[in-house]
Amino acid sequence: MPSKPSYDPAIAGEFPTFVTHLECSYTGERFESGQLHGLSPAGKPILVRYDLEALSQAVSKDELAARPGGFWRYREFLPVREAKNVVSLGEVITPLLSLPTLAGKGGELIVKDEGRLPTGSFKARGLALAVSMAKELGVRRLAMPTNGNAGAAMAAYATRAGMETTIFCPDDTPEVNVSEIEYQGGKVYRVNGLINDCGKIVGEGKELTGWFDCSTLKEPYRIEGKKTMGLELAEQLGWDVPDVIFYPTGGGTGLIGMWKAFDELEAIGWIGSKRPKMVAVQSTGCAPIVKAYDDGEEHAPLWENAYTHASGIRVPVAVGDFLILRAVRESGGFAIAVTDEAIALSQAEVAQKEGVLLCPEGAATYAAYKQSLQDGRIKESDRAVLYNCATGLKYPMPTISRTLDKNQPIDFSAI
Repeated sequence: MPSKPSYDPAIAGEFPTFVTHLECSYTGERFESGQLHGLSPAGKPILVRYDLEALSQAVSKDELAARPGGFWRYREFLPVREAKNVVSLGEVITPLLSLPTLAGKGGELIVKDEGRLPTGSFKARGLALAVSMAKELGVRRLAMPTNGNAGAAMAAYATRAGMETTIFCPDDTPEVNVSEIEYQGGKVYRVNGLINDCGKIVGEGKELTGWFDCSTLKEPYRIEGKKTMGLELAEQLGWDVPDVIFYPTGGGTGLIGMWKAFDELEAIGWIGSKRPKMVAVQSTGCAPIVKAYDDGEEHAPLWENAYTHASGIRVPVAVGDFLILRAVRESGGFAIAVTDEAIALSQAEVAQKEGVLLCPEGAATYAAYKQSLQDGRIKESDRAVLYNCATGLKYPMPTISRTLDKNQPIDFSAI
């Protein structure tokens, strides 16, 4: 039998949209939907707001369960107005993988494996929505800074939509990411700096070039795509939430998006008031959110000389810092930093004991889980979810040198 498509192409015309307005996440200033927006006049991210009462009357849990897989099935919760503007590359519902060998006593440890999405990372969620809305609003050229996976996702979705993309990445970005960006239609430049330096180039060039800045949280719609991680997780858990979520945090769009999703689900009566502890996981070599959390600050200053081999969380400054910190604090969660050594050891441990190949950023969440058990910030009996943000196949693995000579006697006792 042919597999079901990721969204129903039989839907024609307009989506049942429930967007009422957009608003500044910091000041509450309101803006009209259906227009192109970047940051608010206050220089802060803009959020999409919905008529949740009307939304709750338009779709039921049973109707949702009957729809084909992929995050476009949550169309009532999303801002796209016309089905023709949906840009899809065959998205799937990403699986929950239990790690019974490594779980705390009496608890449950689950990986949500986002590496199954198009372009091999959770960036597909945010960029599918950003590109679809750019298409709906008439944008033809996009630009962004990237540590790798976001650039690959934007290049792929924008190429699918017939748009041009210009992408800037640090010069030590993994080669596979640089190559896939260019191979999937993007024009990519290596920059002798970090992602914030790349972001400055995007900002400085937008007036002269006419491209639209699609940087993390500098437009309203990537967060709506990342929000689907929370919608999907709640549905997979029987419209419940776990005790704790460990999230690899660079720009933090997914953590903010999931927190928004849980609020929207409670507002329509699909979940209760229970919330997971939201844990922002960073590297000790780049931990601005952790420092701000520990210092009791609302904003995180630039982290100087940032370094970690988990490049996806090497973000020295985040425009949505206050939103990350609000979600962490309101949930009773925390921010935690782990060493690159702990990340590497955790990646090997999960692979060798559970058969699950995490990316370095995903491995950071397992390192944080172990550290949090040891220091008592979570309980062994907790149900914990780790977000693996990309396929581990994109990253270096140990070189294996064992060989056999078929022309010589083989000592099977030594094998």
